[in-house]
Amino acid sequence: MSDATTLSTRFRGYFPVVIDVETAGFNASTDALLEIAAVTLKMDDDGVLHPDQTFHAHVNPFEGANLEPAALEFNGIDPNCALRGAIDESEAMKSLCKAIRKAQKEAGCQRSVIVAHNATFDQSFVNAAIERCNIKRTPFHPFVSFDTTSLAGLALGQTVLVKACRAAGIHFDQKEAHSALYDASRTADLFCWMINRYKSLGGWPLPESDEPETE
Repeated sequence: MSDATTLSTRFRGYFPVVIDVETAGFNASTDALLEIAAVTLKMDDDGVLHPDQTFHAHVNPFEGANLEPAALEFNGIDPNCALRGAIDESEAMKSLCKAIRKAQKEAGCQRSVIVAHNATFDQSFVNAAIERCNIKRTPFHPFVSFDTTSLAGLALGQTVLVKACRAAGIHFDQKEAHSALYDASRTADLFCWMINRYKSLGGWPLPESDEPETE
């Protein structure tokens, strides 16, 4: 593959990881993380981006976590339901970080970057959980992220995930929404669509500059 068709060069050495979380509120420091899903990406020999591997876990609330009733009603999660098959936050986050570090290394990338719809929200919960779990070797950049909300607003004139997906011709079942696994999958499809669309319009790789080099 040429440098223009490798994931390691497409985003300046960053390895994009699409993440979605379901939580018991909006405060990453006090409210429980209840579900997390991540989708890694791969690039084919033509430089086209595709979803690759998936990680998913239901998470037990950390000790002392706040469970906001309105948030639970919105996402339909019962934290006390044994059928969720939830695992401790520490186990979930350590497994996620280990899997991402491995995929990142295999892709030849230097650091992982979170891709999410309204990325600040998901990133804040990931960062808070990693800190609570005392994980020292986090693969994720602490503040850089790719926000598909902003990208979809630019590329499609839509900022709501379901509307952006439909504008891109990506099927979206609203009955499945607010599941971290489903939303992460659709966000990954949307991100790939936008990146590939930009490439098809001549935006990547960038044309070489005609300006003479200067010392």
